[in-house]
Amino acid sequence: MLDSKATKLRIGVLALQGDFAEHIHALERADQDVTALAVRYAEQLVGEQAVDALVIPGGESTAIAKLVDDGSDPIFDAIRSRGLAGMPIYGTCMGSIFLAREIEGSTQGRLALMDITVRRNAFGPQRKSFESEIEVAEFGAEPLPAVFIRAPIILKCGPQVKVMATLAEGIVMARQDNLLVTAFHPEIVDDNRVHRYFIDMVRESLKRDGRTNPAPETAQRPCDLARSAS
Repeated sequence: MLDSKATKLRIGVLALQGDFAEHIHALERADQDVTALAVRYAEQLVGEQAVDALVIPGGESTAIAKLVDDGSDPIFDAIRSRGLAGMPIYGTCMGSIFLAREIEGSTQGRLALMDITVRRNAFGPQRKSFESEIEVAEFGAEPLPAVFIRAPIILKCGPQVKVMATLAEGIVMARQDNLLVTAFHPEIVDDNRVHRYFIDMVRESLKRDGRTNPAPETAQRPCDLARSAS
């Protein structure tokens, strides 16, 4: 068995659209033992060379839904399979929508891995983007700068979901086991505590599995992209 301390973590960032480059840079700034990779194909999520974790960045959720419906590459099958198997996945803004089990008033495709209900564009259009300081108990007393750009809000959480940060409008950061979501964009601020927290989640996952790369050789099950009945 390889020594996980001697091997760099391989964290993928879904690079089909959105601000994936910023997350790649943020991950590698946060920890010198991380190699961040742009992920575009299912083969990067299975087998011996698969990534240890995945970030789903901000972007346009309806655009991702169209890519899902295209079906030209089984990447979403692989993401959901790895997520169900325990791979850490972090969704920011659009990524949190894509991970959610329910999207208010929408039937668009989603991974439906996390027991949350989200509202798209909860704060209004892009011109109403703003920055706020939020409190995250896991990060200590110093507030976290959070940038909201056409951001969603988490309306409801299931019993297995831990709420980590809120605004008056609702929940903006939450975790469910191997899944982490934020409604804001930590990749565009200098504070790297969110990315460090996710990297720690990845290390915890590898330690728990007793190996440096827990990727399955093949997808475990077809991707049943849930669609809301609303």
